[in-house]
Order: sequence, then C-alpha cells, then structure tokens
Amino acid sequence: MLIWTPPCPLILSHPQTNLGSTAWTSLTWTRSSTCPPPRSSGGRSRPFLCGRSSGAWRFEEFLQRKWSSEKRFGLEGCEVLIPALKTIIDKSSENGVDYVIMGMPHRGRLNVLANVIRKELEQIFCQFDSKLEAADEGSGDVKYHLGMYHRRINRVTDRNITLSLVANPSHLEAADPVVMGKTKAEQFYCGDTEGKKVMSILLHGDAAFAGQGIVYETFHLSDLPSYTTHGTVHVVVNNQIGFTTDPRMARSSPYPTDVARVVNAPIFHVNSDDPEAVMYVCKVAAEWRSTFHKDVVVDLVCYRRNGHNEMDEPMFTQPLMYKQIRKQKPVLQKYAELLVSQGVVNQPEYEEEISKYDKICEEAFARSKDEKILHIKHWLDSPWPGFFTLDGQPRSMSCPSTGLTEDILTHIGNVASSVPVENFTIHGGLSRILKTRGELVKNRTVDWALAEYMAFGSLLKEGIHIRLSGQDVERGTFSHRHHVLHDQNVDKRTCIPMNHLWPNQAPYTVCNSSLSEYGVLGFELGFAMASPNALVLWEAQFGDFHNTAQCIIDQFICPGQAKWVRQNGIVLLLPHGMEGMGPEHSSARPERFLQMCNDDPDVLPDLKEANFDINQLYDCNWVVVNCSTPGNFFHVLRRQILLPFRKPLIIFTPKSLLRHPEARSSFDEMLPGTHFQRVIPEDGPAAQNPENVKRLLFCTGKVYYDLTRERKARDMVEQVAITRIEQLSPFPFDLLLQEVQKYPNAELAWCQEEHKNQGYYDYVKPRLRTTINRAKPVWYAGRDPAAAPATGNKKTHLTELQRLLDTAFDLDAFKNFS
Repeated sequence: MLIWTPPCPLILSHPQTNLGSTAWTSLTWTRSSTCPPPRSSGGRSRPFLCGRSSGAWRFEEFLQRKWSSEKRFGLEGCEVLIPALKTIIDKSSENGVDYVIMGMPHRGRLNVLANVIRKELEQIFCQFDSKLEAADEGSGDVKYHLGMYHRRINRVTDRNITLSLVANPSHLEAADPVVMGKTKAEQFYCGDTEGKKVMSILLHGDAAFAGQGIVYETFHLSDLPSYTTHGTVHVVVNNQIGFTTDPRMARSSPYPTDVARVVNAPIFHVNSDDPEAVMYVCKVAAEWRSTFHKDVVVDLVCYRRNGHNEMDEPMFTQPLMYKQIRKQKPVLQKYAELLVSQGVVNQPEYEEEISKYDKICEEAFARSKDEKILHIKHWLDSPWPGFFTLDGQPRSMSCPSTGLTEDILTHIGNVASSVPVENFTIHGGLSRILKTRGELVKNRTVDWALAEYMAFGSLLKEGIHIRLSGQDVERGTFSHRHHVLHDQNVDKRTCIPMNHLWPNQAPYTVCNSSLSEYGVLGFELGFAMASPNALVLWEAQFGDFHNTAQCIIDQFICPGQAKWVRQNGIVLLLPHGMEGMGPEHSSARPERFLQMCNDDPDVLPDLKEANFDINQLYDCNWVVVNCSTPGNFFHVLRRQILLPFRKPLIIFTPKSLLRHPEARSSFDEMLPGTHFQRVIPEDGPAAQNPENVKRLLFCTGKVYYDLTRERKARDMVEQVAITRIEQLSPFPFDLLLQEVQKYPNAELAWCQEEHKNQGYYDYVKPRLRTTINRAKPVWYAGRDPAAAPATGNKKTHLTELQRLLDTAFDLDAFKNFS
C-alpha cells in the first residue's frame, strides 16, 4: 500500500502481483503527481468543476425545499459523486467508449438520473406527485429504484455516448451481476472483444460493499473468459455508516473496499471534500481501466448529512458523529470559497451559476405540474428497438408452428452424433454416446439431450444466438449433454459441434460457470436484457440450488415486468425429481414458483377468446412447465423465441428421464405443423371408451411413467385415464375442461411424487375446481406433508412411492371422504 502523508487527501491500495499493472500505476502517479495532487491546469477546469458540483448540490437542495417530507435518499455529504462520475465518463469517452452501463443503490439515484444520465427534470419531479395516475401495465416501483436509457452528446469530447442506468430493487448490490451481464451482452453484439466500446460503472455503499457476498461473487466473474467485461470502475460512496451501524460493527477489514483485493484491483481512497483530488483519481481510474481492462475501485470517503432517509433521525445512534456533521460546510461551499479566495472565480460568477441551475429546476417544476399520467416505459433501461410496435405492443398475438422439416432434424442429429473436426480424439465412452445418438437419428427418434440439441441448432440456423451457462453445463451434471468435446491427446483443445451446423449460423456459447448461483443467474438475466433475439439459459446443477439465487428470482425475474415494464426471456433449467437420492438434489421447489404466478385461481377466464393460449402467456409474469417428453421440451424451447413477446420460462427438467427408455419422442412429434402441448391427454384404451373410465388422474413430469407402469401392472388401462399437465402456468383451463367433460363418470385426482405441502397440489387443485365450477372434488394421491423435500432412506422412498401408487389406483380410496 502506498500512502501519502498529510495534507495529501489520497491513499492508493494496489496489488503486489501483476507487476505490469502495478508498475504503470506507480509510474503514472510519480510522473504526474507530487503530494498534494496537482492543481488542474488551465483557466477553465476549476470553474467547470465548480459548475458541475453546483448542479449536484442545488438539485438536492431543491428537492428538500419542495418535498421536505418525502423519501429521496439524497446525496448530501457526497455531492462530489456527480462530477466524479462525469469525469470517469468523459475520460472513457475520450478513450473510445461510446456505451456506459451503470448500476447503483438508491442513494443519490435521482441526482445521477438528473445530472449524469440527464433525465428530464420534470419527469423526475412529477414522480413526487401522489395524484399521478399510472398509464402502463404492472404495478410500477418507487422513484429511487427506476432506471433509464439515454443517448446524447458528451459535451467534453463532442462524441455520442449512450448511458444506461439499470433499475434495481432495495436489495443492495443485487444489480451488480445484472449490470455485468448486460455489459457483456452489449459487448458481444457489437463485436467489442476487448471492452473498448462498452464499459460498466458500479456504485456501492461502504456497508454493502463489505457486507454483501454478491460483491465477492461478481468480482470473481470479472476475469473469467465467458463472463469478463474487461474492467469495471467501482465507485464506493463511503459515508462511514450503514443505516445505523458503525463500521466497527459492520466489517472486520480496515477498509470497506478490501474485498476488491481478491482480484488485485487498485483501490484509490480519496477525501470527497477535495473535489480536485477526486477528479484526479477518477481520471487515473478511467485510464487504468482503458489501459489494462481490469477492475479498479475509487473509495470516496465522505459522510451522510441526513439519516438513512430524510425522515430518519441519526442522532439516536450516532450523536457525536452528527454533531460534527452539522458543523461541516457543504463541499461546494468550501470549494467555491477556495476558488474565490484564489481569484479563480468571483462571488457574482459563483452566485450566477447557482441561480442558473435553480432557475432550470423551477422551470422544470412548473412543467411537471402539466404531467397527469405516469409512464413507467419512459424509465426503461433496456429498450429493444424494432421488436415491438412504436407504442410498445407485440406485433402479433399468435405463434407459428415450432416444428421443423425432417431434413433439418436429421442434419442436426447427424452433427450431434459426430466430431466435425479432423484428427480429434474423443474419449471412448463418449464415442459410444455419439454412436447411440446416431442410432436414434436413424430410427427417427430423440432422447432428452438430442431434443435440446435440435431446438438449439434450429434456432442458431435462424440467426438466434444461444447462451447456456451454469455449473458444469458443457458436459451436463448428469453426463448427458456433451456440447464441448475435449481432445484426449492435446491439452485445452476443444470442439463445439453446435458451432459447425450451418455456414452462416448464429454463434453458440456454452460455458461452465464459477460455483455461484446468485452472481451467475444475475449475470445471465442481465445478458438476456440486452436483446430479445437470443435464447439465454441458466441451468442449476440441481434444481434446489436456485435458492441461493432467490434474490434474483424474487426481485428481478418474477416481478421485473410489473415493476419496470421490462420484458425478459431468460430460461431457468432446474433438474427436479424424487429419485431416492435424499432431501437435497430432489426438489426444485416448484411450489415456490407457482405461488408467485400472477393468475387468479378463483376466476375462470374467457375460454372463447381468440388466441386464448397466447393471451394467457402475454398476461402472465412467467411461464412454468414440466415436460414429460423430449419432443415437448424441444417445442417449448423454440416457442420461447417464436413468441412475439418475452416472458421468463421456468422448466423443471428431469434426471432419470434423461436415459429412460420410454422417454423418447418420434420425429413425427416435431415436424412442421406441430406445437408445444400444454396438456397431453390420455391416448390409450381409456380414451376409446371414456364412459367406462372410473378415475381421471392428472399429473405432471416424471411421475407419469411410474403411473403408467403401475396401471399396466394392475390391468387398469380401461378404468383409469392419465392426463399430463405440461404447462402449469399459465393454467390450461380450456384444455382441462375438455378432458373433464370427456370422462363424465370419472372421479378426479391429482397425483404427484412430491409431498402434499410441496410440489403442485396447492396450485392445481383450486384452478381445477374453478375449471369444473366446483362440480366435483379433486382428490390427492401423493406423499404426506413433510418438512424436508425427500427422505434420506432408499427403502422409505420406495415405500412412499408404492403408497402413492396404491392410492392412485385404489378406486375405493376416497369413498370415506365423499
């Protein structure tokens, strides 16, 4: 660590490894600076800095004056953040950057929107009007969570610059990986392989930067080949307090920024009451990022003039600290007095600058009173030009067939079962797998892995980029995928056959991630934000691992469109199924996803509505499916892109079905004219004589194969019909009504392998009852309620399975309950 002695307001913490970077830092600092830092050269820079600072200060003053009782999470005490960000952007623009993607918490967000992004002030001010009506679909969000996208001329470099501030929840640092993913995507789509055109800036609070584990996860993505954004500038608003918690209680490290040492990032600690020192540090940080394309941290050591929010009383918990803060002059006032005393500006010039900005605010305030409707779409952080109509609506409300010609299926299958590179030696076991694939193709049949291959390959032919990410996804957790082949004789030589399908295909990216769920899922969500014309998938190693990424699911994926009018087509692949492998790795917790679906279980929609199924998809917040056949899995993946809008897709994927001899689909189920089946009805003997059917079982996923095996063993194929619900949400009311009406004498039962308080039962039962106007009960056949997802004892597992099968096929099982 290099420390300059007083009166120098700067400290640089830098790594002791990566000698080239360290040497550059020391050399630059030595040549350009003695302590204290050099004063700005030229007559314009210091008044210009004063002007930039005045906007930040007067903006907060104006809000406090007009809305003194409103929460706004102001920047008072660190107003220097605004000229700091502008300096980083200016220097980066000078170095060739034309797109900056930003993420930040709520503190100072309105100021950043106003003075950095340059959101119209009247649009910000009207957010304080409680009488404003919402015009867009969804529930909206509070003003200090909203994002923005804006393209403008940078006044310093006279170059175009696009700025995007990503919307965020209150969960501090949760937006970090989202910003990284969006940045990576924008770099990918414009061919910026070194990060020279697109960059990210992340703002942090000191307590969150030290305390939130997602910061660590995000740093560890920063230099991974498939995740690097070639350097992020991190700016920490270090107001030396976290809500009411002192630093001595909030962290064990000397500095809140010490987490950045894990990637050897240089860390500049600077006194935010010295604007010139701050600007100097920000220029050096921007230059570092431009030169080495590595992360760098600027630690703005400042204070928080008010409480956590403007209504909060900080003297309750930090009385001495806030007595000192009350005596502290605002940074602009101190800096202006310095410039006046040095004759750089005079008092009238300073006051004129202040009154000029005040006048701008007053005029914008007057215009804001004319706003009658709140348009959240005006705050969209990731627009998709050309995808929707000009008023933001889908261009159609239909979906074409998701089937393919036999020639395309055969071609993809042949590539999937071969090695398209010469002199490439694969593992002997893999040779057998590829041979089996080839035999499937000859027999016009697909298993799960081949169905996925065909869905991906066909979309690549249509120009759709596909990105599959997650732990061990290249091979697949269950060794079924093998999308990356490894030469057994040459180190690091690999082949991705999917990228050898077509001459002008879109690229396929498949990448093993770090052992992170929260960070990686956030990253992929951000990647999917950038373009609707890409299929972005995150696969959990096991379905239950998604719970360590619950924040991304709960705060971004589930309500993202409702809060921020931001559609997203990310796909979650969650391996799920009771295989007798214990409480972990059994359940992907479908009940949690279904609980968060926004449909009403007690209201039967208009089943005669044109394009009923598509309208259902358009109105839902996400789509939840559990496919029982490879063919249906193929269709739902293709439908995700062929739909005229985007929704998150949650797929509970199988484990044992990956190799189940009955879990196969014929090419006939995937040819032109075929579609995803929301419901797969009974097609056996029971369907031929529906009046004789005594029980209609509804189920989803793997348990179907247990049921059909048991039904055959009991010779009850004419007495019991089994209907598979493939799409759980939006609920297929229309198709299930047809099924119930088809079997007038049958009692209804829902069968699942999950425990009663888990799985799908609590979601399905009320909707089935609504479907039939509560004419019949819907019985339950499954495991009893339990705290754990599954037993750890194999024998108990098999006993429970047999018990639920006995219940499902005992036609007298529910007589005592009638």
